[in-house]
Amino acid sequence: MFNLAARGQDKVGRGMAIMLLITGSGHFILPGPVDELIPGFLPGEPRLWTYLSGLAEITIALVLLAPLSKKVAGKSIRLWGAYGAIALFLAVYPANINMAMQWSDRDMPEPLLAYARLPLQFGLFYWAWALAKDIKRKSELL
Repeated sequence: MFNLAARGQDKVGRGMAIMLLITGSGHFILPGPVDELIPGFLPGEPRLWTYLSGLAEITIALVLLAPLSKKVAGKSIRLWGAYGAIALFLAVYPANINMAMQWSDRDMPEPLLAYARLPLQFGLFYWAWALAKDIKRKSELL
């Protein structure tokens, strides 16, 4: 039988997953621009952090695409993915700050774009948090 509630559950997190798949893949396809954003206080080569953050984005995306009914430690795998997205967005925020500082000497509109990214990141935090709440609610219905 056709179940609209189950169909809606399949869409939970898909948009964020697609975004993370695209951005995560970009870390491997064009790593150079991402390398430049890695804060200098991190140990090792920037490329390592570029690849690790890209791998994290792709992994979280795949987890967000997992069936809602699949659970790990009593919680939906997708819920773990949403929590991972929150942690990822917090972890990469220093790179966005670094970008704004690096781009402040560039010609307009690049500094504006770099500084505009900072408050927009809070939209990602909210999206991941709202997604976690939605996944939690829907997974409890299963």
